[in-house]
Amino acid sequence: MTYVVTDNCVRCKYTDCVSVCPVDCFYEGENMLVIDPEGCIDCGVCVPECPAEAIFPETPELAKWVEINRKYAKEWPVITKKKDELPEAKEMDGIKQKYENFFDPRNEKK
Repeated sequence: MTYVVTDNCVRCKYTDCVSVCPVDCFYEGENMLVIDPEGCIDCGVCVPECPAEAIFPETPELAKWVEINRKYAKEWPVITKKKDELPEAKEMDGIKQKYENFFDPRNEKK
């Protein structure tokens, strides 16, 4: 089992989770983070740190998110230090279907 970042991270991108990850398995895109499912050690310390409540343990219902996390962990750079959230984070928190409507596949390090 692994943990995955899901829909509510899009256009929030809080990085509190990054600072507690003991194995540096978070990767940063333009407007969200993902977890490398191969690098995650299933410790779960990131879950309570996420203000957007966007991190969950892998379940069959989250198979789509496991694949999204896997794909972008290979394309985006690792992030190991906390940064400020996106300016629109508070207003975007809780909006449904953010991945379909607002996801940006670009790499943070353009």
